Amino acid sequence: MIQFTLKCDNDHQFDSWFQSSGAFDKLQAAGMVACAICGSSSVEKAVMAPRVQDSRSRPATSLTPAPEPAAANPLTTPQNPAERALADMRRNIEENSEYVGLKFAQEAREMHSGDAPERAIHGEAGPDEAKALIEEGVPVTPLPFIPGRKTN
Repeated sequence: MIQFTLKCDNDHQFDSWFQSSGAFDKLQAAGMVACAICGSSSVEKAVMAPRVQDSRSRPATSLTPAPEPAAANPLTTPQNPAERALADMRRNIEENSEYVGLKFAQEAREMHSGDAPERAIHGEAGPDEAKALIEEGVPVTPLPFIPGRKTN
């Protein structure tokens, strides 16, 4: 795979990946390369600097960088107030309710009909099951996250 910086006749620049330089040439000749911004098919390679790493600057023992520690991973750390609120809500739901897994619809129906003791539960239900519960008057709501499955 190779990445090219491309430029259209409207002076828009964008990057795109191709299987090879020859693949880009074939696609361009067939008129199948278009500007990602305006859609113009008059696209050519822009001047770009190659991304070559000097062997002296690369560590001798490893070709791949070490993974970041989990605490420093920005994908698992809430980045803004909305993400923090969702993380807090998830923690609160998981600490204060019972995970019933794929038996959620059955458990919710039994509690609604009085056949099971009422308690806070969360679990998983398909779209058809959730719709049926709502149509039956069972008070349920979708969660904005996928519950963590408990294996034991």
